[in-house]
Amino acid sequence: MFGICNLAIVPIRAEASDRSEQVSQLLFGEHFKIIELTAKWAQVELAYDGYVGWIDNKQFQSITEEQYLFLDKVPSVLNADLIDYITTPNNQLMPISLGASLSFLENEDINTAKYSFEGMKVCGVKPKSELVKTAFMYLNAPYLWGGKSPFGIDCSGFTQMVYKLNGYHLLRDASQQATQGDALSFIEESEPGDLAFFDNDEGNIIHVGIMMENNYIIHASGKVRIDRLDHLGIYNADTNRHTHKLRVIKKIV
Repeated sequence: MFGICNLAIVPIRAEASDRSEQVSQLLFGEHFKIIELTAKWAQVELAYDGYVGWIDNKQFQSITEEQYLFLDKVPSVLNADLIDYITTPNNQLMPISLGASLSFLENEDINTAKYSFEGMKVCGVKPKSELVKTAFMYLNAPYLWGGKSPFGIDCSGFTQMVYKLNGYHLLRDASQQATQGDALSFIEESEPGDLAFFDNDEGNIIHVGIMMENNYIIHASGKVRIDRLDHLGIYNADTNRHTHKLRVIKKIV
């Protein structure tokens, strides 16, 4: 069984309950495998990053395996504006977020609702220099555990979406992203767009941000914000203290 998200944003939960924590989100147009289906809930595995969780089974459209494989093969086309609207044939508007997937719109067998979109789109691989520009589109977005949109986003959702909009693939969680790319020996070797990872006292990776010029970093902590980075970690000028302990900087691109 397979499905596609036909709503703006759908919470992915750790367990099959409305009270369970949100661990990630589905954005409009993202497709997935259905691992288990109950009367109310579907356990899904996202095609993009393999993330597994539970969604309300009233919040997606079923597709065939053939359609799922088609979406795996077609080039990724994403909404490039902070918010835009999908239009239905009866001129109803549905808001979609930055990074929503539009790849299925040209396939009439999948796009049975006959959605249309006339806004800005982005596709293909962009230069590494575009990563920080894209990151600025999320500036001041509130922190939300499991979030992936400018209306609420977590640290690894932020880095994943920024990279995705520029044609690069990151896994979902900070600890997973830390397994990708090549480690740098010094902060001074880093370039804008590289990823900085931070750990806790047990040595577990718990945070990630995007390097900028002159040892600044943009990351999601309370909100998407810009702070200084030194050899100890992130220094928050508002609180006059280090908030995250630097573990490693990695070059993905």
